Amino acid sequence: MAIQFLPILKAVAPYIAQVATAAIPAFTSKPEAAKVDPLLTRQIEELQAATIQNAESLHLLAEKMQLAIQALEEAGQEAKKQVAAYKTMLFASLGLAMVTAIACVYLLLR
Repeated sequence: MAIQFLPILKAVAPYIAQVATAAIPAFTSKPEAAKVDPLLTRQIEELQAATIQNAESLHLLAEKMQLAIQALEEAGQEAKKQVAAYKTMLFASLGLAMVTAIACVYLLLR
């Protein structure tokens, strides 16, 4: 099931930080709001700080996710190389077993 989400995560990971960076200006306070209510101003500042912290966390998460995806791809490539090596060893051992079997039959019939 995780394999199905891997292409989606791979496609989305580079854009998470860009989306978060683009969303931060939407939460900036307006100069009129500062004149209206100091409580509202403080709440807006807290929301801005939380948004910036969330954006930084998302950026860090996206970087780590990208590293994890790269590690998974490298592990997949290494597994493919191992499978190819095991196939080569299998065919070599089967060939050697056939040669040995033919030699045994030849020696028994002689």
